[in-house]
Amino acid sequence: MKNCLIIADFLSEDNKRMMKAAAEEHGYSALFYNDTEAAAEDLPGAEILYTADYRAVLKASEIKWCHTPYAGADKLISTGIFDSGDVILTNSSGAYGRAISEYIIMASLMLMKQMPEYRKITDERGWVQDIPTRSIAGSRIAVIGTGDIGCNAAVRFKALGADTVAGFNRSGRPVDCFDRTYPLNDFADNAEDTDVLVMCVPGTPETEGLLSAELISCLPKKALIINVGRGTAVDQDALISALNEGRIAGAMLDVVMPEPLPADHPLWTAKNCIVTPHIAGDMSLPYTVDLTVEFFCENLKRYAEGGPMLHRVDVKAGY
Repeated sequence: MKNCLIIADFLSEDNKRMMKAAAEEHGYSALFYNDTEAAAEDLPGAEILYTADYRAVLKASEIKWCHTPYAGADKLISTGIFDSGDVILTNSSGAYGRAISEYIIMASLMLMKQMPEYRKITDERGWVQDIPTRSIAGSRIAVIGTGDIGCNAAVRFKALGADTVAGFNRSGRPVDCFDRTYPLNDFADNAEDTDVLVMCVPGTPETEGLLSAELISCLPKKALIINVGRGTAVDQDALISALNEGRIAGAMLDVVMPEPLPADHPLWTAKNCIVTPHIAGDMSLPYTVDLTVEFFCENLKRYAEGGPMLHRVDVKAGY
């Protein structure tokens, strides 16, 4: 049998049984490893990989298809292995909408309800009850990135009574779950009344530094910024200055540059800023893992039968 290597430490026994059965049905032997080092001996002869580790791809000299359990594929793309199109790359875009959109709502409420400030007070055993708070109801939300995560967030904001949820993408193409959509280039002209700005764009050369000092300056003082896409999309120095100078009201960042964030980085102490260690999606929600496995098994069938692959990454676009 040809080898299908599955490198992941988050799979349940049910996940493994499902993947093993799918592989064997199509003439492959499924080999499971917790990390790339453990798989080293079998990587050179592997035809199929389920992994997010670019090092595994570089060692798999016979590889024809790689499926990453994550939505972001920038590190895999950077290997150059997929540039010619001879090796297929698919991702798990669509598996993270629920988990990350719930994080986005949590972040919005933590900032609106002044949780950073109240945490400082309660850490000192204080008892203050008069800090003004805000509500998602009636708020104006801007979402940069109108894919699965952005759409899931939009639906949840609307369910909580947001006044408008505007989406921004490259072309301004309409997307059903948003009240309206705009071309990304028009963001500055539509930023002045934003209550919450959500960043959920992939890491590509096009998105690097997307939220610049200039765009941050277009936001009102009440604006809150939430980033769940890639840390490279935000000018962090400009964000830190805007927070510390009170030019925006707060931020919650699940993605930063670099990762891990050094202990002495000024983001840790920026005013009204919460940093989390890239956990908004990840694999902490079993539902997410189950979906990535379902995507892989469906694509394994398509690959074996020569059919069109789902979630195929456009290597030039970066997602």
